[in-house]
Amino acid sequence: MKKILITGAGGGVGQHLRRELAGKYDIRISDIAPVKKNPGESFMKADVASMKDMLRITKGVDAFVHLGGYSVEGPWEDILDANIVGCYNAYEAARRNGVKRFLFATSNHAVGFYRRDEVIDHKIYIKPDSRYGVSKVFGEAMGSLYSDKYGMEVFCMRIGNVGTEPIDKRRLAIWISPRDLAQLVSIGIDSPKVRFEIVYGVSNNKRSWYDNRNAKRLGYKPQDNSERFAKAVLAREQIGDARAEQFQGGAFVKAEQIDNPTPVVQRHARSSK
Repeated sequence: MKKILITGAGGGVGQHLRRELAGKYDIRISDIAPVKKNPGESFMKADVASMKDMLRITKGVDAFVHLGGYSVEGPWEDILDANIVGCYNAYEAARRNGVKRFLFATSNHAVGFYRRDEVIDHKIYIKPDSRYGVSKVFGEAMGSLYSDKYGMEVFCMRIGNVGTEPIDKRRLAIWISPRDLAQLVSIGIDSPKVRFEIVYGVSNNKRSWYDNRNAKRLGYKPQDNSERFAKAVLAREQIGDARAEQFQGGAFVKAEQIDNPTPVVQRHARSSK
């Protein structure tokens, strides 16, 4: 059984993924705050902004699923620590400890300034919609570097929105069910074809804005489709901001800050780490 590390394990995506992957891998979970373990898991507390912490938690793992970081648009200082410094630390610690397979949770917000009437694939030019989106582009670029320079096998998942069901019209296009996410992550961990890959983390949605042929090339066969929720979602949908409605990134194209559902990295501690 492969040993995998999941950072950001206490967040919503991490909790869905851990539940779906239970029993399939030997799972080490990590977060900046204590997380209640599920059966079969081990926990190691760590701050992604600390190289010392990242070197400690990446020892002895076969694959690293990096979900940790600042998860929305917010102050540059917080995004810098968690998603730029923290992302570098994650890749570099994995390299130093000989972790061959690295799965990076990038985001639809790396390409959020494409219009909703466009269908895009994994080869398009990046168009981030926010500082958060820029940080995800950075993580993809780091993955390309570490794959080419060091031979790391990197699987970048531009995740849409993970949940048991989509909650609004925009998410009808970008939703991914927990079981489809788990299937995609398992491909990222186990497929012998992975070198450096960018795929979209979405279910088989009728309204999708993404040509996900690269994921399908690697064997992805999503089981769910947001369309079964469409009638209920559209019935309660209200007219939104006109500019946000034009673009795939939605509110991120205008927002300067969105409430962060996860703990913020402690910036003042960086100098001692």
